[in-house]
Amino acid sequence: MSSSLRRLYEDLRRIDVAVVYPAGEDREVIVRQLERIGCRIRVIWPMPAEAPAGADVILFRVSEELEGTPWTSATISATLIALSDYESPTTLKVLLDTQAHGVITKPFRSFGILSTLVLARSSHSFHKRQQGKIEKLESTIKLRRQLEKAIRTLVEHRQMTEPQAYEHMRMRATSLRITVAEVATMLIEAQEAMDKLGLSSSER
Repeated sequence: MSSSLRRLYEDLRRIDVAVVYPAGEDREVIVRQLERIGCRIRVIWPMPAEAPAGADVILFRVSEELEGTPWTSATISATLIALSDYESPTTLKVLLDTQAHGVITKPFRSFGILSTLVLARSSHSFHKRQQGKIEKLESTIKLRRQLEKAIRTLVEHRQMTEPQAYEHMRMRATSLRITVAEVATMLIEAQEAMDKLGLSSSER
């Protein structure tokens, strides 16, 4: 067994899996295979109002009887795998609404569960990394805009050049032991307060 495959199996044995599905043979097929894989399993029914706390993976029922689920992949951190009773327009809509990372359709069989689990975990991990990159980029853009606005404020109200304005903020950040971004925010808020009070300096 390769080291990457070994790590994969070790990871699956550490995860907490919640199976949200009514009792019966269908659920037993899912649970038995998860037990063979070595996952830690919790069986839950009826469907709770909130996602099972602490679950790394949630396998949950999607059917025509259920108009929807109380959670989606956009609102919880667990990997979601739908257990679909039928492939009808209704269940497909519910499935799309959940934004599940994987789906298993009836009749449930032992084969295919492992591959679905692995692929769903991989898809979830990829989306988390992408979301992290997006959030980091958005933060960088917001910071740059804040710095540019603070620099414009110093240029317009304190007769500074742009390089002088940035250097001023950098020196203040050093002396106050805070970041340049924090100095920029303080400067912008102070200037906005002065503007509202009609106390902005007109001196150039």
